[in-house]
Amino acid sequence: MIEHLRPALALLGGLTLLTGVAYPAAITGLARITFPGAANGSLVVVDGRVVGSRLIGQSFTEPKWFHGRPSATPAAPYDAAGSSGSNLGPSSAKLVGRVRADTEALKAEAGVPTVPADAVTTSASGLDPHISPAFAALQAPRVAATRGLPEGKVRDLIAAATRGRDLGFLGEPRVNVLELNLALARLGPS
Repeated sequence: MIEHLRPALALLGGLTLLTGVAYPAAITGLARITFPGAANGSLVVVDGRVVGSRLIGQSFTEPKWFHGRPSATPAAPYDAAGSSGSNLGPSSAKLVGRVRADTEALKAEAGVPTVPADAVTTSASGLDPHISPAFAALQAPRVAATRGLPEGKVRDLIAAATRGRDLGFLGEPRVNVLELNLALARLGPS
């Protein structure tokens, strides 16, 4: 029995070291050399300080900033440790009530008859850092008025921060909220 167990355990140990330690370490090392920003979380650094990630949304609630999509994370908005959807379906009274209330509040704030869907719905992960150009444009008057900026200048920032479809056909045009707010901050104090 021992003569059969010893080679099996040696094979298990060897493959564990190869596939569980050596291969992941080699791939991580290669990624850090070839794509250091992406391999380290796509962190955004301002004045030597990490202010966020390009891949995870943040909660901006003050009127002088652009706001992201609603977050579905349970403990706190945009908590990466709790990444998940709300698991509420279209027949959920709780979801319908929240979306309806958010829609009415945004319509009243912006003085518009309709709002973009991403303004009131969460993403699948609850952490989406992007909004649609339409949602950004909806917020432009509020941000411009709060900061005392011409609305045209704010709309120019939105246009500059808008990214098109990947490879020309994948996904939708989008605006990274953190990068847009950093561009606003570079304009100076409000």
